[in-house]
Amino acid sequence: MIRFAPLLAALLLSACASAQPMADDRAHWNAPFAPFTVFANVHYVGPAGVSSFLITTPEGHILLDGGLPESAPVIEANIKALGYDIDDVRILLNTHAHFDHAGGLAALKAASGAALYVSQADRAAVESGHVLIGPSAGIDFPPAHVDRVIADGETIRLGGATLTAHLTPGHTPGCTSYSMTATNAAGAAHSIFFHCSSSVAGQSLAPEAYPGVVADYRAAFAKVAAMQADIFLANHGSFFDLEAKRARQLSGDADAFVDPGELQRFNTLMQQRFEADLARESAVR
Repeated sequence: MIRFAPLLAALLLSACASAQPMADDRAHWNAPFAPFTVFANVHYVGPAGVSSFLITTPEGHILLDGGLPESAPVIEANIKALGYDIDDVRILLNTHAHFDHAGGLAALKAASGAALYVSQADRAAVESGHVLIGPSAGIDFPPAHVDRVIADGETIRLGGATLTAHLTPGHTPGCTSYSMTATNAAGAAHSIFFHCSSSVAGQSLAPEAYPGVVADYRAAFAKVAAMQADIFLANHGSFFDLEAKRARQLSGDADAFVDPGELQRFNTLMQQRFEADLARESAVR
């Protein structure tokens, strides 16, 4: 059963529902969190509340999500703490164009010289640093130039690592999840899913925040329902029990992050919450 860390979940909902998150909320999200290896060449390098993942390869690295604007130095320091160099990051990916996941992209791109890949529907927000719709509207972040537009089903290959993009819109029009398979030194292989976001978190469903948002959410839920992953990761640690799993890993559980049923439990829970929010907003309207 998924257990959302109460404090982080509350911070996520309150911050996304307000026009300007409180400074305390952002400070808590950006609190230090020791970087570590999730599995094989997949590493957690984000702060405590907003995720960032480093996929390392012999030919350079892929960095997924940039956190808040103030997260960039934290992420860079975490990469260094693991023995890697920001200069070796070749590709920057973004799950979606909200201030708490795209905010650090410009600084990380400047530090690394990496190419930034973003979906077409979120490109304008990333390149302007301004979101026009949803709970993050008006919460600006440093703009970053997009070097390549990623399409649904497109693969990204670097140094033997292959990530597949899955458009899962709703939370933003271009919300993009990623999947890959990683193999450790012992030959064990696990499928990994990096979830964009399917939370409503203050997004208007009735009336629609953007035309088709309800259909987008439902299509994304259906798409994810057909997928399987041994390791479920997401853009907020509270969504995948980051702290509890890391504690188990430190206690000797090498498979602390392995749970083949977690992705579908999460998807079902988010769909139930979405439908409840839609019914409530429709009734009020």
